[in-house]
Amino acid sequence: MSSSQQIIDQTILWINKVVVACNFCPFAARTLQHHTVHYEVEASTNATLCLDAFLKEIARLDKEPHIETSFLIFSHAFQQFDDYLNLVSIAEHLLKEKGYTGVYQLASFHPMYRFASSEKNDAADYTNRSIYPMLHILRESSIDKAVAHYENPENIPKRNVDFARRKGLTFMKLLRDSCINS
Repeated sequence: MSSSQQIIDQTILWINKVVVACNFCPFAARTLQHHTVHYEVEASTNATLCLDAFLKEIARLDKEPHIETSFLIFSHAFQQFDDYLNLVSIAEHLLKEKGYTGVYQLASFHPMYRFASSEKNDAADYTNRSIYPMLHILRESSIDKAVAHYENPENIPKRNVDFARRKGLTFMKLLRDSCINS
């Protein structure tokens, strides 16, 4: 299996080639340019250890205010999308339980991501299909600052879905997969 640095490099490539280049997150490029992103690889397949890693990332963000966002990448765990959704649910509950509502927000990415409303083989799912299962932890204050200067941020998800569908399933799959095979 890949080393942690190789996994991080592939993730950075995916962020650049898919998230930034397709403009799925119009705020990502600035964060990357300012080097305020942290990447952490968790190799365990044990759900408890993975949740501990999540809490460690929250603690890192608490201690290191210069980090705006963190990607916790699961290199071996949560290969099944339903297992991953369970992780997301527990992580969101932990944020609430630990008093982080309004402080941090999760974005979810998975190689088999599927929106509840999408049909099978919908290119739109590739707006959240990453190369590894991962949790993206964002500071809500950073989100608030970014969207304050962006016209109609509520339209971003629909714009992304429309873009992915225009490009098509083959294009979106090849683009994402090119980040693994590089």
